[in-house]
Amino acid sequence: SSNEHKLNFKKSKEACLSYIQDALLQKQWKRAAEFLTCYVESLEKDYSREHIGASEIIWRIGTEILWHHSQSNMKEFNCFMEQMKTLGVKRYLKVCLEHVFHLLCNGQIDEAYQNLSLAESWRFGEQTAIQDKEMKLIQAYRGLLDYCSWSKQKNILLEHGEDGFSDLAVEQEMHGYFRKAAVNLKEIIKIPGVWDVFVRCYVDLLEFYGDHNEARQVLNEYAYNSKFPANPNAHVYLYQFLKRQGESKKSLISALKILHDIVPSHELMIDFNTMLQKSKKRKKRRLGLEVIFAALDYAGWKENAKAWSCLARQVKQIVISEKHLDWIKQEWDSRKDWWPAFHFSRYLAKRNWQENKSLSFEKALVAGILLGKDCKYFKYVSHQGCKAQLKRFRMLKKFVTRHNAVYLRISG
Repeated sequence: SSNEHKLNFKKSKEACLSYIQDALLQKQWKRAAEFLTCYVESLEKDYSREHIGASEIIWRIGTEILWHHSQSNMKEFNCFMEQMKTLGVKRYLKVCLEHVFHLLCNGQIDEAYQNLSLAESWRFGEQTAIQDKEMKLIQAYRGLLDYCSWSKQKNILLEHGEDGFSDLAVEQEMHGYFRKAAVNLKEIIKIPGVWDVFVRCYVDLLEFYGDHNEARQVLNEYAYNSKFPANPNAHVYLYQFLKRQGESKKSLISALKILHDIVPSHELMIDFNTMLQKSKKRKKRRLGLEVIFAALDYAGWKENAKAWSCLARQVKQIVISEKHLDWIKQEWDSRKDWWPAFHFSRYLAKRNWQENKSLSFEKALVAGILLGKDCKYFKYVSHQGCKAQLKRFRMLKKFVTRHNAVYLRISG
């Protein structure tokens, strides 16, 4: 009966998809391809009028298999993608974009550009308006390839010598790429979203032609417009631009302060801490201590010698001056239960000493101040340093011993 046929088809379809999923998870691409073939054949034999909606499944699974299958090639992949474009107009532009990505990954830039141009000229009734965002992406990636061509021509011209732009034909071609790239890149970054690569390229174009005000406006909009999602890179790009323009320390600190609030473990926190420590304002120096402590809360910073050097230098200055010990105490109170095992174990002391003596020196100074002269990390490193007759480690041991009272005040 018709109902029985529908039920059996549904069961077989679900079973086949389950086998395909299992094969994909185990990276058995040949087995997955065989099951996908069965899946497609079963769809061709189905006579029910019920909408199956399997075209996207075939597209996504088939793409994944062809990308990894050992016997697939670009010719087969191109053929498959062209077939997928005809399966559903609602996904036409998405399929086109994915096809372009694969062409770019295989170095076929001209073919990718041609596909983008064809997709841009695509029209299909109301679908054209519905897929407006996808169309803007198509145009944006075409602008990105125009930018690459512009950059290539620019490098050719710059290599010609001091007089630079001596080849008029190449210069005109470069300006042509600039105009096409700028129009498309400018359009995509008006839409709220994460457009890092497009923003960077557009700003590069603007800076090269001296339009610094427009570049600043673009970066400010990208970083501070509340309609855009929170994006650490937006603040990184703004900071780098301000630094290139020789902006004031106040502007640079303002940009990095927001980055710190979003990603306290960002690599630029070293620069941020350094600028804050050079400030004459007590509030900023206090923030600098907070910044470096927060960065060292993350495992990726555990063996960052620069970070430990920054912390050791500031802690040492505070201890010598005997001012603002409460700053250290406030930061240490929330960390004293887990930092000793996280940073200052005897195992880490031994490993740090073997791999990086400068790192172990900076950490030992911090450990000695925070945990006292009986700290395992400090005792091991100072003993090894003195044993190796290294003067700086003898001075380290004397410094921590002399200021052991600071540990008592910090520990409460």
